[in-house]
Amino acid sequence: MNNIDRMYTSDPVEFARGYLEYLQAVLRRIDPAEIGRFIRTLLDARERAATIFFIGNGGSAATASHFANDLSIGTNEYDKPFRAFSLTDNVPILTAIGNDFGYEEIFVRQLRALGKSGDVLVGISASGNSPNLLRAFEYAGSIGISTVAITAFDGGKMKTLASHGIHVPTDCKEYGPAEDAHLVLDHLVTGYLMRYVRRG
Repeated sequence: MNNIDRMYTSDPVEFARGYLEYLQAVLRRIDPAEIGRFIRTLLDARERAATIFFIGNGGSAATASHFANDLSIGTNEYDKPFRAFSLTDNVPILTAIGNDFGYEEIFVRQLRALGKSGDVLVGISASGNSPNLLRAFEYAGSIGISTVAITAFDGGKMKTLASHGIHVPTDCKEYGPAEDAHLVLDHLVTGYLMRYVRRG
Protein backbone atom coordinates (compact mmCIF):
# COMPACT_ATOMS: atom_id res chain seq x y z
CA MET A 1 0.00 0.00 0.00
CA ASN A 2 1.47 3.36 -1.02
CA ASN A 3 0.96 6.77 0.57
CA ILE A 4 -1.97 7.70 -1.67
CA ASP A 5 -3.80 4.50 -0.69
CA ARG A 6 -3.07 5.12 2.98
CA MET A 7 -4.32 8.70 2.95
CA TYR A 8 -7.59 7.83 1.21
CA THR A 9 -10.72 8.88 3.08
CA SER A 10 -14.32 9.19 1.99
CA ASP A 11 -14.11 12.90 2.87
CA PRO A 12 -12.86 14.66 -0.31
CA VAL A 13 -11.68 17.70 1.65
CA GLU A 14 -9.49 15.57 3.91
CA PHE A 15 -8.18 13.61 0.95
CA ALA A 16 -7.33 16.86 -0.86
CA ARG A 17 -5.52 18.16 2.21
CA GLY A 18 -3.52 14.96 2.60
CA TYR A 19 -2.61 14.78 -1.09
CA LEU A 20 -1.41 18.37 -1.20
CA GLU A 21 0.63 17.94 1.97
CA TYR A 22 2.25 14.80 0.59
CA LEU A 23 3.01 16.46 -2.75
CA GLN A 24 4.71 19.31 -0.91
CA ALA A 25 6.82 16.78 0.99
CA VAL A 26 7.82 15.06 -2.27
CA LEU A 27 8.81 18.36 -3.88
CA ARG A 28 10.93 19.31 -0.86
CA ARG A 29 12.96 16.10 -1.25
CA ILE A 30 14.00 16.78 -4.87
CA ASP A 31 17.69 17.68 -5.04
CA PRO A 32 18.12 21.26 -6.38
CA ALA A 33 21.65 20.35 -7.49
CA GLU A 34 20.19 17.83 -9.94
CA ILE A 35 17.92 20.54 -11.34
CA GLY A 36 20.86 22.91 -11.70
CA ARG A 37 22.86 20.31 -13.60
CA PHE A 38 19.94 19.72 -15.97
CA ILE A 39 19.60 23.44 -16.62
CA ARG A 40 23.31 23.69 -17.40
CA THR A 41 22.97 20.74 -19.79
CA LEU A 42 20.18 22.53 -21.66
CA LEU A 43 22.15 25.79 -21.81
CA ASP A 44 25.18 23.93 -23.14
CA ALA A 45 23.04 22.30 -25.83
CA ARG A 46 21.73 25.73 -26.80
CA GLU A 47 25.27 27.14 -27.10
CA ARG A 48 26.23 24.27 -29.43
CA ALA A 49 22.94 24.34 -31.40
CA ALA A 50 22.47 20.71 -30.36
CA THR A 51 19.04 19.10 -30.48
CA ILE A 52 17.22 18.21 -27.26
CA PHE A 53 14.82 15.27 -27.62
CA PHE A 54 12.10 14.44 -25.07
CA ILE A 55 10.45 11.03 -24.74
CA GLY A 56 7.92 9.37 -22.42
CA ASN A 57 4.81 7.17 -22.32
CA GLY A 58 1.26 7.98 -21.27
CA GLY A 59 1.13 10.97 -18.94
CA SER A 60 4.88 11.30 -19.34
CA ALA A 61 4.41 11.57 -23.11
CA ALA A 62 2.19 14.58 -22.46
CA THR A 63 4.85 16.03 -20.18
CA ALA A 64 7.48 15.43 -22.88
CA SER A 65 5.37 17.45 -25.33
CA HIS A 66 4.74 20.15 -22.75
CA PHE A 67 8.45 20.38 -21.91
CA ALA A 68 9.50 20.66 -25.57
CA ASN A 69 6.87 23.35 -26.16
CA ASP A 70 7.88 25.39 -23.14
CA LEU A 71 11.58 25.10 -23.92
CA SER A 72 11.53 25.74 -27.68
CA ILE A 73 8.71 28.29 -27.90
CA GLY A 74 7.90 29.35 -24.33
CA THR A 75 11.36 30.77 -23.71
CA ASN A 76 10.73 33.26 -26.55
CA GLU A 77 14.30 32.90 -27.77
CA TYR A 78 14.73 32.88 -31.54
CA ASP A 79 18.21 34.32 -32.16
CA LYS A 80 19.77 31.38 -30.33
CA PRO A 81 16.86 29.01 -29.67
CA PHE A 82 16.60 25.81 -27.70
CA ARG A 83 16.19 23.20 -30.45
CA ALA A 84 13.79 20.98 -28.52
CA PHE A 85 11.48 18.31 -29.92
CA SER A 86 9.21 15.70 -28.40
CA LEU A 87 9.42 12.33 -30.15
CA THR A 88 5.92 11.55 -28.80
CA ASP A 89 4.08 13.97 -31.06
CA ASN A 90 3.97 12.50 -34.58
CA VAL A 91 1.15 9.95 -34.48
CA PRO A 92 1.71 8.58 -38.02
CA ILE A 93 5.38 7.91 -37.22
CA LEU A 94 4.57 6.34 -33.84
CA THR A 95 1.92 4.07 -35.30
CA ALA A 96 4.02 3.14 -38.33
CA ILE A 97 6.99 2.14 -36.21
CA GLY A 98 4.80 0.43 -33.62
CA ASN A 99 2.93 -1.53 -36.28
CA ASP A 100 5.91 -2.47 -38.42
CA PHE A 101 8.67 -2.95 -35.85
CA GLY A 102 7.06 -3.06 -32.39
CA TYR A 103 6.31 -0.54 -29.66
CA GLU A 104 9.77 -0.90 -28.14
CA GLU A 105 11.19 0.70 -31.30
CA ILE A 106 9.08 3.89 -31.42
CA PHE A 107 11.75 6.20 -30.00
CA VAL A 108 15.01 4.55 -30.99
CA ARG A 109 14.13 4.50 -34.69
CA GLN A 110 13.34 8.22 -34.60
CA LEU A 111 16.67 8.84 -32.88
CA ARG A 112 18.46 6.81 -35.53
CA ALA A 113 16.98 9.14 -38.17
CA LEU A 114 17.31 12.45 -36.34
CA GLY A 115 19.89 12.21 -33.57
CA LYS A 116 23.62 12.83 -33.71
CA SER A 117 26.55 12.84 -31.33
CA GLY A 118 26.39 15.83 -28.99
CA ASP A 119 22.61 15.96 -28.83
CA VAL A 120 20.65 15.48 -25.60
CA LEU A 121 17.94 12.90 -24.87
CA VAL A 122 15.58 13.51 -21.95
CA GLY A 123 13.49 10.56 -20.81
CA ILE A 124 10.52 11.15 -18.51
CA SER A 125 9.23 8.11 -16.64
CA ALA A 126 7.89 7.36 -13.18
CA SER A 127 9.12 3.75 -13.19
CA GLY A 128 12.19 4.20 -15.38
CA ASN A 129 11.69 0.71 -16.74
CA SER A 130 9.79 1.14 -20.02
CA PRO A 131 11.53 -0.93 -22.72
CA ASN A 132 11.09 1.72 -25.43
CA LEU A 133 12.80 4.34 -23.25
CA LEU A 134 15.62 1.99 -22.27
CA ARG A 135 16.27 1.05 -25.88
CA ALA A 136 16.48 4.74 -26.81
CA PHE A 137 18.85 5.44 -23.90
CA GLU A 138 21.11 2.53 -24.85
CA TYR A 139 21.30 3.70 -28.47
CA ALA A 140 21.89 7.31 -27.42
CA GLY A 141 24.78 6.30 -25.21
CA SER A 142 26.33 4.28 -28.03
CA ILE A 143 26.56 7.27 -30.40
CA GLY A 144 27.48 10.05 -27.96
CA ILE A 145 24.07 11.53 -27.18
CA SER A 146 23.94 12.76 -23.57
CA THR A 147 21.04 11.25 -21.59
CA VAL A 148 18.98 12.75 -18.79
CA ALA A 149 16.51 10.64 -16.76
CA ILE A 150 13.60 12.38 -15.05
CA THR A 151 12.25 9.62 -12.82
CA ALA A 152 10.31 8.66 -9.70
CA PHE A 153 9.75 5.49 -7.62
CA ASP A 154 13.27 3.98 -7.36
CA GLY A 155 14.39 5.41 -10.72
CA GLY A 156 14.47 2.03 -12.45
CA LYS A 157 16.98 1.02 -15.10
CA MET A 158 16.75 4.35 -16.89
CA LYS A 159 18.30 6.11 -13.91
CA THR A 160 21.32 3.82 -14.06
CA LEU A 161 21.73 4.25 -17.83
CA ALA A 162 21.51 8.05 -17.79
CA SER A 163 24.41 10.48 -17.85
CA HIS A 164 22.56 12.25 -15.05
CA GLY A 165 19.01 13.11 -14.06
CA ILE A 166 16.44 14.43 -11.64
CA HIS A 167 14.84 11.94 -9.27
CA VAL A 168 11.43 12.52 -7.69
CA PRO A 169 11.31 10.41 -4.50
CA THR A 170 7.90 8.75 -4.33
CA ASP A 171 6.76 5.29 -3.38
CA CYS A 172 6.07 2.73 -6.08
CA LYS A 173 2.86 3.22 -8.10
CA GLU A 174 2.39 6.82 -6.95
CA TYR A 175 1.90 8.07 -10.50
CA GLY A 176 -0.10 11.14 -9.51
CA PRO A 177 2.53 12.84 -7.32
CA ALA A 178 5.34 11.65 -9.62
CA GLU A 179 3.78 13.18 -12.73
CA ASP A 180 2.70 16.29 -10.81
CA ALA A 181 6.31 16.84 -9.76
CA HIS A 182 7.61 16.24 -13.28
CA LEU A 183 5.36 18.99 -14.60
CA VAL A 184 6.51 21.30 -11.79
CA LEU A 185 10.07 20.62 -12.96
CA ASP A 186 9.07 21.63 -16.49
CA HIS A 187 7.74 24.97 -15.30
CA LEU A 188 10.62 25.54 -12.89
CA VAL A 189 13.32 24.82 -15.48
CA THR A 190 11.74 26.68 -18.39
CA GLY A 191 10.69 29.53 -16.11
CA TYR A 192 14.33 29.99 -15.16
CA LEU A 193 15.56 29.68 -18.75
CA MET A 194 13.01 32.17 -20.05
CA ARG A 195 14.38 34.77 -17.66
CA TYR A 196 18.00 33.75 -18.22
CA VAL A 197 17.88 34.31 -21.98
CA ARG A 198 15.91 37.54 -21.57
CA ARG A 199 18.68 39.01 -19.42
CA GLY A 200 21.40 37.81 -21.79
